[in-house]
Amino acid sequence: MSSSTPLTRLAERLRQPFRRDGRPTRLHPSSVWAEATSTAALALTPAWEKVRGLWLRYVWPVLSVVSVLGWSVLAASILLWTAGQAFGWQEAKAAAIAAFVLFLIAIGFILGRSSYGVILDLARTRVAVGDSAVGSIAVSNTSARPLLPAALELPVGNATAVFHLPRMKPAQVHEDLFTIPTARRAVIVVGPVRSVRADPLHLLRRQVLWTEPEELFVHPKTVALAGSAAGFIRDLEGMPTTDLSSADVSFHALRDYVPGDDRRHIHWKTTARTNKLMVRQFEETRRAHLAISLSINTDEYASEQEFEMAISAAASIGRQAIREQRELNVLTQKGPLRCETGRNMLDDMTRIAGAPMRRTAVDLARTLADTVPNASVVFFVVGSNVTPSQLRSAAASVPLGVRSLAVRLQIGAAPGRANIADLTVLTLGDLADLAIVLRKAAA
Repeated sequence: MSSSTPLTRLAERLRQPFRRDGRPTRLHPSSVWAEATSTAALALTPAWEKVRGLWLRYVWPVLSVVSVLGWSVLAASILLWTAGQAFGWQEAKAAAIAAFVLFLIAIGFILGRSSYGVILDLARTRVAVGDSAVGSIAVSNTSARPLLPAALELPVGNATAVFHLPRMKPAQVHEDLFTIPTARRAVIVVGPVRSVRADPLHLLRRQVLWTEPEELFVHPKTVALAGSAAGFIRDLEGMPTTDLSSADVSFHALRDYVPGDDRRHIHWKTTARTNKLMVRQFEETRRAHLAISLSINTDEYASEQEFEMAISAAASIGRQAIREQRELNVLTQKGPLRCETGRNMLDDMTRIAGAPMRRTAVDLARTLADTVPNASVVFFVVGSNVTPSQLRSAAASVPLGVRSLAVRLQIGAAPGRANIADLTVLTLGDLADLAIVLRKAAA
């Protein structure tokens, strides 16, 4: 590992500013400028880092206390005093003094130290859309003296909740409960809890952070696929394979023994009859491997509600596949999702952000065929703006022997099934009908 520092590198650069392989280079203006720029950067970097550290440690904490209104009042007092001095306006001087006195009085409101013990507790960090997300804040006075009434702020996403603390004796604990709305899928950052000291006019505002921020995952709404719909997911094995194996469960034929074959597969009755070693040969079976192609191109959906329903449908199918311990891959235009567990998959589903993009569901289907070549069943989850010809093109990219189904979202449409060549197209108008359309696919 090199032990060089910016200063040693600068010294080396100054000893041989324009040498390469021991020979002087031509002093071209562009070379001179580039060399001067890099040399100046090496010289100024240590000083800049030191100044930046001092700024962040001592200066910025003081300046950040002053609000926009506070800077405006301070600037106004300076301008009024300057104008009063220049033109002899006693009124301007009086206004400047009054503004400056207000600023000085505001300083008294933010002085002092608070000693709190704050515990932010979210009962559940993962909920589904529509479920209640409840949390609590427990504040204790850890100092040896009473604390005056104060306010705590709790950022929740883009909003801020304010909790008013009463006068607290030493070791006294005050607890507040709160509820977070979960009307839509989102990752909500809750916290950090901060105490705020401010003057009545909010010229100065001093805050202290007491906890770390936490993430609340509002998972997409899913439906349970019970009964025959769950059986359909369980029985999806794709087309039977013709590959032969020396060890499986589906017996195919007998063949001559080859050195290296497992002796447990010798068929002794046939061996005794033919007087030569014969072993069983099996037809390789295929374990269900589901691949879900979820288009997040919002141009392919008629509304935001349709897009959210597509995410919920894909999450419901994937969740059932994980429950059945099937291999699962979920792919979007922005890349694959984690599918090791249902929680990982739903977390990544929650982070999905749709946007208009050039890549369509057809492009995603081609990527899926290359990314998951061993899939036995493929689901295309698309919006109502995807045409039958596009679905046909998407199905054409699926290798032979792989069963393909398309779940086409259309708000308010009746559950239906249609076929486009080897592709089964399922129409879904309501998330609650997902089990019905899967039963139609199994019919």
